[in-house]
Amino acid sequence: MLGEYGLRNKRELRRHETMLSKIRGIARSLLGATEEQTSQIESQYLKRLFRLGILPESAGVDNILDLNVKDLMERRLQTIVYRSGLAKSIHQARQFVSHGHISVANEIVSVPSYIVKRDEESRIAFDQRSPLTNAQHPARAAPGGKRLARVIEEAPVVAPVMPAIPVVSPEIKEEIQVEQPLELVEPDEELAAEPEPEKK
Repeated sequence: MLGEYGLRNKRELRRHETMLSKIRGIARSLLGATEEQTSQIESQYLKRLFRLGILPESAGVDNILDLNVKDLMERRLQTIVYRSGLAKSIHQARQFVSHGHISVANEIVSVPSYIVKRDEESRIAFDQRSPLTNAQHPARAAPGGKRLARVIEEAPVVAPVMPAIPVVSPEIKEEIQVEQPLELVEPDEELAAEPEPEKK
């Protein structure tokens, strides 16, 4: 589950398990109380869980006991950023949130474990000051959380064309071999060998 939801360590998982335990504990206390005691509290508690997006509107106290830790994980800001297609992976979603690129209702939220309320879900976006607002930014993802496909067209490999070697006839080869070898003259020697101009 750590990798599935991009949790940093087991401590984060334990925190959500503790939160779930408290939610279910309240539900058990409501089931054990009298109808007169629970009538108002039960309604308020169910509405609260509905606003958090954890339960549907028609849910009852029994549905609270059926909740598991994944139901809470799905309400994390990190998870919703990924599910909504703003990030390519659950780990990139955590990075975006932690670095302050994500805003909820026009307010930057940099806590990946933030529980998103139902009415906030449609108001999650890149912060206006973030460079990720540019749709062409290389870190942006395609809609639906899918990575943008990148097609790389490779140019066909063309073998280098070597210049043709001229064919030298045997007669020319023989003439080249009998010629006197050239002497290399250093620049100073070449200048010294030039005749001095005659004085008039």
